[in-house]
Amino acid sequence: MKFVDEFRDSQAARALSAKIAALCEPGRQYKFMEVCGGHTHTIYKHGLEDYLPECITLVHGPGCPVCVIPMGRVDDAIHIARQSGVLMASFGDMMRVPGSGGNFFDSNAEGTSIRMVYSPLDALKIARQNPELHVVFMAIGFETTAPSTAMTVLRAAAEKVPNFSVFCNHVTIVPAIKAILDSPDLRLDGFLGPGHVSTVIGCRPYEFIARDYGKPVVVAGFEPLDILQSIHQLMLQLHEGRAEVENQYGRVVPWQGNAVALRAIGEVMELRPYFEWRGLGFISHSAMRMRETYAAFDAERIFDVPGVRVADPKACQCGEVLKGVLKPWECKVFGTACTPETPIGTCMVSPEGACAAYYNFGRFSRQRVREASRA
Repeated sequence: MKFVDEFRDSQAARALSAKIAALCEPGRQYKFMEVCGGHTHTIYKHGLEDYLPECITLVHGPGCPVCVIPMGRVDDAIHIARQSGVLMASFGDMMRVPGSGGNFFDSNAEGTSIRMVYSPLDALKIARQNPELHVVFMAIGFETTAPSTAMTVLRAAAEKVPNFSVFCNHVTIVPAIKAILDSPDLRLDGFLGPGHVSTVIGCRPYEFIARDYGKPVVVAGFEPLDILQSIHQLMLQLHEGRAEVENQYGRVVPWQGNAVALRAIGEVMELRPYFEWRGLGFISHSAMRMRETYAAFDAERIFDVPGVRVADPKACQCGEVLKGVLKPWECKVFGTACTPETPIGTCMVSPEGACAAYYNFGRFSRQRVREASRA
């Protein structure tokens, strides 16, 4: 395949659907987790659940980098931005993430300077152009975006830019998956592995899932046929009694990962002893911080960060949604008090958030279910 429309061919999708249905054992229910929020959006945007037998259920995982940031870290970022002479730079999807006292837009209305950027290099450019300001980049994301942060720090060090630093919130995917596997709340039959993260870390880090937990993993691409083919591969493994890691997204994901990107991360960052995840609590070695070598670019060392833990609003059930225990529409405030315009939880904020996907696309499949039940 060379073109996008080839990955969206309805006849090919129906053929894969028939192959998947043929592998279903009578009376058995299957539950697969798509770890990445990008997969969730593809599934509901293209109505892929309609191509699957009723015995197959897809649940989403903690693969949205914005969604897993706890409220306390948002409060810490706002605290830094309120310091005299500080300009904070952030990706756009962080601007509406609520902290205990509001989001970045609210903070700007109160006098802070938090500017949207497209990359950490944009933040470094702002620092060069404004030597009177200290520019702090709000770094978020899994291993997917960590290399760009690391390379920017290396460039800032090489150019000796004294007024640039990073508030590091990069998280790692494998400890989160292990926390899901160890949770008693959810029984899973397999995983659609995250495609974006895997372009950096490769496929080998997931081998413990198959080896220690007996669950098959297929690293999946983001087009409709990618996901259907990955589900077929999962079903085939279960049918044959196998539990292995397979790479459906081989056109993009190298099995061993991206050595250059991993080397940059390893030079600039190290694992934290623990880090708080929204909905999952504190997970050991699940996030990164700046190494001592680059302390001059570490906002947490430069500024006095409170580090206060803040509980999520009682009405918000993002934690259950991130763990796949609840579907977004089962949350009490979904689509009423909590919408993309007035989000209570992070899952409704990010373009990769499960609640945003269900709000924008999944509600149509729910409508079809209701209509079918009335017929």
